[in-house]
Amino acid sequence: MYKVNRRKFIRGLGTVAGGAAIAASTGCVSSHAMGRGGHVVVIGGGTGGATTAKYLRRLNENVQVTLIESNPIHHTCYLSNEVLSGDRSLDDISVGYDGLKAHGVKVVIDKVTGIDPDAKTVMTAGGDKFKYDRCVVSPGVDFKWEAIGGYDAATSERTPHAWKAGPQTLTLRQQLVAMDDGGTVAIVAPPNPFRCPPGPYERASQIAMYFKHHKPKSKILILDPKDAFSKQGLFKQAWTRMYGFGTDNSMIEWVGGAGGGKVLALKSPTLLEGDIEDFKADVINIIPPQKAGQIAFAAGLTEGDWCPVNKKTFESTIHKNIHVIGDASSAAKMPKSGYAANSQAKVCAAAVVDLLAGRDPGEPSYVNTCYSIAGDDYGFSVAAVYRLDAEANMINGVKGAGGLTPMDADAETLKREVAFAHSWYDNIVHDSFG
Repeated sequence: MYKVNRRKFIRGLGTVAGGAAIAASTGCVSSHAMGRGGHVVVIGGGTGGATTAKYLRRLNENVQVTLIESNPIHHTCYLSNEVLSGDRSLDDISVGYDGLKAHGVKVVIDKVTGIDPDAKTVMTAGGDKFKYDRCVVSPGVDFKWEAIGGYDAATSERTPHAWKAGPQTLTLRQQLVAMDDGGTVAIVAPPNPFRCPPGPYERASQIAMYFKHHKPKSKILILDPKDAFSKQGLFKQAWTRMYGFGTDNSMIEWVGGAGGGKVLALKSPTLLEGDIEDFKADVINIIPPQKAGQIAFAAGLTEGDWCPVNKKTFESTIHKNIHVIGDASSAAKMPKSGYAANSQAKVCAAAVVDLLAGRDPGEPSYVNTCYSIAGDDYGFSVAAVYRLDAEANMINGVKGAGGLTPMDADAETLKREVAFAHSWYDNIVHDSFG
């Protein structure tokens, strides 16, 4: 296993490394027993946690890495909306952890129940304790169940949010297939900030794509507490071209906050209470307001809904030697996205390796790209490069870097964006988990 040039690594230019796997020890092992590498415990095996674990090993093969994740199979949230249109199966968005094991990562399938920042110990439901020199927490999001009346975790098994890809994605897909032509699907969008800002609107597009081919009399109603949303111009243009948006026969209707789009309660499986009027639908998909994953609260890593961090290293500003990345962190102005988590993970891994070695971490930069597929051969994207303002502890976009698919893009460009999205998916999965 070869070392990665730090400068290229931080700039996101590293490629997937091959090489022999390095065996990892189990349980509580001291730093002294492992030499100067140290032991890093990574909590959460999504894109952020998996990328961190892999790149820690790539940067320093003497670092012992233990990743703890409660599920043996991870389902990627990105491109999971294609399961709803029928363009992908759940197996197509499923990934395991053999790739990380091949890099010498110790993978433990268990639920983390607590972190003791003084003893530098992670505890699990299985009764194990893992000592760490540094801990990286990547728990994703949890939901604010109290925000919408009549909607809780148990109810979501029947009225799915499907915002954590997996069984609920299949449940929602089955409900769409079972719905009669001429029915209505209501998607309740969450307030900012939330995981994958364009996601609810891509979801509406993917469902509309399925309806266009199989249930052309059906409708999608988006109920939104916001008056603006990510890539709004591009989505509305796509809906106008493909689904009659803005006409009496539109397959998609969007109701923003000013128009009464805020939902107060789920009154029945087919009835939503809005702040101005009620809405009936045959299939209801509620995406609740979000906050950091549960372990972040249990470990005392939060202020408000999210985890404050030093954005140079992603070390918690509350507890030393614990880093928080991905959706759970307060990493504005980066969005809460899979690619952002992947980028933050690489920055964090480089910083952790430096800190373990007693070096000052280098100056980071960050990237994000987000693709949306709105219809057959119709995609668009946004890309951004970010730099750290260390004095303000703020991640800001670099002016003139990145870009957005232009509104006047031709059909061939929009078609290529779909191909790019699918290629991006394969690459990020391999980069994070392979």
